[in-house]
Amino acid sequence: MAYKSILTITTDPDGAAAQIDAAVALARREDAHLDVLCIGVDQTQTGYYYAGATAILTQEAYNQAKEEAAAAEAAVRKRLAAEDIRWAVDTAVGQIGALSRPVALQARFSDLVVLSKPYGAQGGAAAEAIVEAALFEGRAPVLVLPEGYSGADYGQRIALAWNQSDEALIATRAALPILKSAAAVDITIIDPPAHGPERSDPGGMLSQLLSRHGVHAEVSVLAKTLPRTSEILSRHVRDINADMVVMGAYSHSRFREAILGGTTRNMLEHTEVPVFMAH
Repeated sequence: MAYKSILTITTDPDGAAAQIDAAVALARREDAHLDVLCIGVDQTQTGYYYAGATAILTQEAYNQAKEEAAAAEAAVRKRLAAEDIRWAVDTAVGQIGALSRPVALQARFSDLVVLSKPYGAQGGAAAEAIVEAALFEGRAPVLVLPEGYSGADYGQRIALAWNQSDEALIATRAALPILKSAAAVDITIIDPPAHGPERSDPGGMLSQLLSRHGVHAEVSVLAKTLPRTSEILSRHVRDINADMVVMGAYSHSRFREAILGGTTRNMLEHTEVPVFMAH
């Protein structure tokens, strides 16, 4: 299996220039087809009534979003015209609360979705909604890039975060094409449970599975010496000079992570390397 259909999504081609460059570089590296979805975001919110609002204002907001989508499409087509990869561009218009439909429709028929991290200077509510829609409704693995990351020079030294969860196993299987071509894979286990099927050999069965695919994997078992699991994982990534993280996404509910935080959200907020996620 290889990644032959890659999708990236933007609401602002200028702000997402690095993201598009990275998607192009990855499509070239994988000899894949690149789809770009340009979304115009209607800023009116479903379910709310604005005093004095009329159908004309609602239509105006929709028209503006449609114009933004068309302008984004034109900019992306101009950007990709000289590239030597296979590509296509599509547009959609939606409110933030309804972005899941167009995103999921494209993501579910893609091997991999490439997006910038949804937090920080280039983030926002729409970026968060797009990442979550690709993961949950689209059921696609998502490669989240650090801010300003524009290349495809990653995947040689990978930290594979393993906590025995369904999400981590799904992410591992989805990442197999990258894992198989990596020079080194570190199965990173933080504070493994004292009781459970892997208590005597943490990561052993996963290592066996990967070795049968030709993956060169080692296991690192780390104590929880910092308050957050994400902090330990990030430190380990730096210690082993990893250029990519593979992990399951949102083992807890999105609402819980949005309010209380969690490993997924914290990693996405502070990551210095690309993070490959699946749910």
